[in-house]
Amino acid sequence: MDRERGTNGNRVFYFATAPQFFPVIVERLGASGIARAGQGWKRVVIEKPFGHDLKSAQALNQSIHAVFTEPQVYRIDHYLGKETVQNVLVFRFANGIFEPIWNRRYVDHIQITVAEDIGIERRGKYYETAGALRDIFQNHLLQLLSIAAMEAPANFDADTVRDEKVKVLKSIHPIDVASDVVRGQYGPGWVGGQQVPGYRQEVNVSPTSATETYVAARIRIDNWRWAETPFYLRTGKRLPSRASEIAIQFKNAPHLPFAKTAIQDLNPNVLVMRIQPHEGASLKIAAKIPGPVMRLRTVNMDFFYGSSFLIESPDAYERLVLDCLLGDPTLFAREDEVERAWGLADTIENGWAAQPPSDFPNYAAGTWGPEAADALIERDRRRWRRP
Repeated sequence: MDRERGTNGNRVFYFATAPQFFPVIVERLGASGIARAGQGWKRVVIEKPFGHDLKSAQALNQSIHAVFTEPQVYRIDHYLGKETVQNVLVFRFANGIFEPIWNRRYVDHIQITVAEDIGIERRGKYYETAGALRDIFQNHLLQLLSIAAMEAPANFDADTVRDEKVKVLKSIHPIDVASDVVRGQYGPGWVGGQQVPGYRQEVNVSPTSATETYVAARIRIDNWRWAETPFYLRTGKRLPSRASEIAIQFKNAPHLPFAKTAIQDLNPNVLVMRIQPHEGASLKIAAKIPGPVMRLRTVNMDFFYGSSFLIESPDAYERLVLDCLLGDPTLFAREDEVERAWGLADTIENGWAAQPPSDFPNYAAGTWGPEAADALIERDRRRWRRP
């Protein structure tokens, strides 16, 4: 193959297998010599889940580093390959109008949502050992949080960007699981006009399962930019629609010199970065309704990838695999980033273990989650967006 294609001994080993085989494959690659043989570079791409908790992630890192050095390891999270996720960095750091107000002085709060209308899709055995916390929260949600909250990197070199993301994770205020985290499990209901079973009725799921299919959390970041600005994260299965987004809600204008009747339909400014579907962004602003009377209404300024560029965005995996071939790890998780995220997830898991759920299932399929999730944000006099 090297002679026919001129690949010069370059190799990418892509681990898209059950995670229990990751250490075995690494050990055999090392023992066979193929991981080091000949000229050219050798790299390994590892799919999630990268470990089951902090201890197993550390053990897996140790096994991998016995054969591959850290610069050879590419821990893949397809969310980081999505155009809109990368565009969050562009919106922030390439436009002079956003970054000056991207802080606690002007931002009221930030909501990050990864909602799915599907169930577990016959993956009962896997999901029973994972749950929404390990499946989505520990990786996708925390990745989006770190990108939305990070400081401006000095340059776009891989380690410079990843250093700033790790700083965010290290700045997260200790989580009070009892008051700041809500878990849920869907029961029977209706999604898309079709009746669907509850989680406990799915194939290969225990009829008394305590596995969560929904997680909502209130996160605080202890640094100068975000002190006292809450981040609300949520993810769930069997919700009314499929949507992933980052919504930055700004504080109200300090004074509105209009009659109360003019502003009754006015909402705060919100910048929404839509990751999927309908990739793009929208900014809610106030505008005057045409007519002789002063009346204001909130309207949208929209940007859509499809209509703006008239070209098809590459698949997230296409982008990430190409980056691996080019040796650019910017959009891949580093060892310390993964371990820090698992430490946060372990805190929540340990809190839950001390108090098993007594109310599962606690939301019907086709609804936006348990009532406790609404109470979580409403106690701060805020409410969840409806994507």
